[in-house]
Amino acid sequence: MENGGAGTLQIRQVLLFFVLLGMSQAVSETGSFLVMEELQSGSFVGNLAKTLGLEVSELSSRGAQVVSNDNKECLQLDTNTGDLLLSEMLDREELCGSNEPCVLYFQVRDINDHSPVFLEKEMLLEIPENSPLGAVFLLESAKDLDVGINAVKSYTINPNSHFHIKIRVNPDNRKYPELVLDKALDYEECRELSFILTALDGGSPPRSGTALVRVVVVDINDNSPEFEQAFYEVKIPENSTLGSLVVTVLAWDLDSGTNSELSYTFSHASEDIRKTFEINQKSGDITLTAPLDFETIETFGKSTVRIQVMDVNDNAPEITVSSITSPIPESTPETVVMVFRIRDRDSGDNGKIVCSVPEDIPFVLKSSVNNYYTLETERPLDRESRAEYNITITVTDLGTPRLKTEHNITVLVSDVNDNAPAFTQTSYTMFVRENNSPALHIGSISATDRDSGTNAQVTYSLLPPQDPHLPLASLVSINTDNGHVFALRSLDYEALQEFEFRVGATDRGSPALSSEALVRVLVLDANDNSPFVLYPLQNGSAPCTELVPRAAEPGYLVTKVVAVDGDSGQNSWLSYQLLKATEPGLFGVWAHNGEVRTARLLSERDAAKHRLVVLVKDNGEPPRSATTTLHVLLVDGFFQPYLPLPETAPAQAQADSLTVYLVVSLASVSSLFLLSVLLFVAVRLCRRSRAASVGRCSVPEGPFPGHLVDVNSTGTLSQSYQYEVCVTGGSGTNEFKFLKPIIPNFLPHSTRREVEENPPFQNNLVF
Repeated sequence: MENGGAGTLQIRQVLLFFVLLGMSQAVSETGSFLVMEELQSGSFVGNLAKTLGLEVSELSSRGAQVVSNDNKECLQLDTNTGDLLLSEMLDREELCGSNEPCVLYFQVRDINDHSPVFLEKEMLLEIPENSPLGAVFLLESAKDLDVGINAVKSYTINPNSHFHIKIRVNPDNRKYPELVLDKALDYEECRELSFILTALDGGSPPRSGTALVRVVVVDINDNSPEFEQAFYEVKIPENSTLGSLVVTVLAWDLDSGTNSELSYTFSHASEDIRKTFEINQKSGDITLTAPLDFETIETFGKSTVRIQVMDVNDNAPEITVSSITSPIPESTPETVVMVFRIRDRDSGDNGKIVCSVPEDIPFVLKSSVNNYYTLETERPLDRESRAEYNITITVTDLGTPRLKTEHNITVLVSDVNDNAPAFTQTSYTMFVRENNSPALHIGSISATDRDSGTNAQVTYSLLPPQDPHLPLASLVSINTDNGHVFALRSLDYEALQEFEFRVGATDRGSPALSSEALVRVLVLDANDNSPFVLYPLQNGSAPCTELVPRAAEPGYLVTKVVAVDGDSGQNSWLSYQLLKATEPGLFGVWAHNGEVRTARLLSERDAAKHRLVVLVKDNGEPPRSATTTLHVLLVDGFFQPYLPLPETAPAQAQADSLTVYLVVSLASVSSLFLLSVLLFVAVRLCRRSRAASVGRCSVPEGPFPGHLVDVNSTGTLSQSYQYEVCVTGGSGTNEFKFLKPIIPNFLPHSTRREVEENPPFQNNLVF
């Protein structure tokens, strides 16, 4: 009738028809608004709260929402005032074309705010007394204006000994209560029973409704009518003509007389079913009384008859997105990325839909209620492996031909600090030459972090040394930002050849992660030490004089220059050369071991006193050197006195001269005595032994050193020895000998034996 009013005013109008959905899918309340086309967005349509008879506060508390069947948001609801406003300008021709009237449907959904209600507060059942145990009797179901999980869920009755409630679920998933007989009835004992039937919905908290059930026990008639089929299913085209026969239901009763007369009626039928179909009470014929529209009502089903409207596959699946979460943190298990709903307006295989995502991504689809799906992560994601996913959700129906809909989303993965910094090497070796300048850059360490942002920012630090005596804080420092390592002070190879310490790399995540690496610093030797001569001593005391017999052969070992170098490597390799000599060509110095030997035979013309200057040089760059002076005295025999060199002080020369005279005198007397003894022994032993007998030994106090130093082939110090100087007498020859070394007790046994067998000096001075 609104449309008629619009025709009178010659104004194009749109009829807005709304449905308030409750717990069941039955319509609980409907209404309509009349709107002129081409009104501007935000125009007032009507007050929904007044139309529904609700307070404005109830709309907000119930979470009321306006939902259109075609997902177009043409209307918006102001829950503060209850006003229904236009979201966009309406174009009647675009919405309805030439159809009259032009009706736009929408729904208002709310929360679980309705309790189940029985249409009849009292139910009357007449049950024959001879009904068998287990007999089932249908009860009226309760209605609930809410939907989904808030709809009617279960039925109960107060405990009794005769009946219990059984819930029957029809193919349309609607639940109906059935009364099951547990104990035989007796009309003579009890003619009527009463109990309370309670319907509970699935809301939280649940709501309930009650009705009184009265059972009247009927005598004699002990057979109930039975249908030929327990369930009737009929498929008819949606364009069937009015009055056409849909199906005929048939039942019979084994009783006779009036007890066998049957009457057919609709049971548990909704208003839509009663308006669309009619049943003949006598014949059971069900006929069509109103046009069918598959997209409006797909099936009509109550009791034992199900009438299904045939459909063709003319609607593609639809996807309605509720929420998307992006980015999602990595390393989080089973994160919900997207919530959406799918549907297909067709029926049968045409309306069956399959939802899928590609298999090569770590995401899965999980089905929820009412065709709602969630897209979730299958396992914790790793941003370092992949930071972005392009996901295609495909919904396909099973109709012929198959129709599908695709929805693409991009999911970003946010970083979590799950990677510790990693050094490019597990250990670093750095070299620095000694005598370096302070704050010298000696090397760098580097670590990388696979995370991003602040989680990947790395700082470096020195870790406490394992050696508590290592003054690490005064030796090196590290730049916390770039990992450069600096030597804080000048290093001395002779004091510290190498040292180790650990460094740490820490990111700026929360919580922070760190790793360690070992750094080894090797101090390279610089040639900063000159050779030091150990023998002969250069301490300013009386010079050391070496005695050489004039009868010495070429290559005769005069003495050995012993020197050491505080450096290492080739900087400590020493070489020797004769720098100056009183008589060139008479003596030579071996370059590698510092041995001073005669170069040729000595003659009477050679001077008795010789002064040799030996140069000791290392192999560094540039080379360093030192010199030492040797004094050599050529003697003809034992009786020749020792003559001091001119450099000796006069008092010392006089004392040495007196010592020589005493030695010569003592040697002469000893020689005469020993000669006599030897002659006697020689006669007695038939001259079998001409060997020199043992004489008296003493350690000279003159310029000879008390200790001589042995060196190896490189000229470096090895061991020290003390020699006894002995004067012996024999038959015809007198000798001045270095007999054997006095080996220090601290030497190992093997070293002592080697020295005893191969003494470093064995000079025989013959007089």
